[in-house]
Amino acid sequence: MLDKLAEETEGEEVSVKDLLDVVRSRSFGPVIFLLGFIAISPLTIIPGANWVVAAITLIFTAQIVLGLDHPWLPQRLLKFKFKREHLIKGTKGARGWAEVFDRMLAPRLPFLTRKPFLQLIALICVAAALITFPLGLVPFGPLLPGITILVFGLGLMARDGVVIMLAGTSLFGALLLLERLAEKWLGISIFYGI
Repeated sequence: MLDKLAEETEGEEVSVKDLLDVVRSRSFGPVIFLLGFIAISPLTIIPGANWVVAAITLIFTAQIVLGLDHPWLPQRLLKFKFKREHLIKGTKGARGWAEVFDRMLAPRLPFLTRKPFLQLIALICVAAALITFPLGLVPFGPLLPGITILVFGLGLMARDGVVIMLAGTSLFGALLLLERLAEKWLGISIFYGI
């Protein structure tokens, strides 16, 4: 799929719509994976890109929670563009990791990748997207929620329930980071001292 993102897009700039068009016809897993990939890729060096990706993730996954078969995204978000060279660089950098994951992934506990668990996964991705907004103020803060979304996407694509369970641990790490930042900056405990 990483190869397809590079091969099936063209021009100097690529829009979010271009990327979604490459993976949309397959299932929710590749789209969630794509959003997680963008969230942790060099594409997010563009100011505000983390928040745009989080907004797209939030809108897309909230519609999965509601049970919609064909999610809708606002044109403004679909038209968000970035240089194609960032996409190429990101896919090349991810190739090594993709090969590692290919060897590790297998259909295990596949019931965790279907309804109603699909809605639960989407709800967790909604939480990860929401956490990205405050963590976007901290260097590398959005990395953990992005990894959560990426790993959920991998688990859904491979129908690997074990990977789905592992994805929850990265969200826990993001929540812990948010708790520590709230205590340090605001002097409050959001989650009552987890």
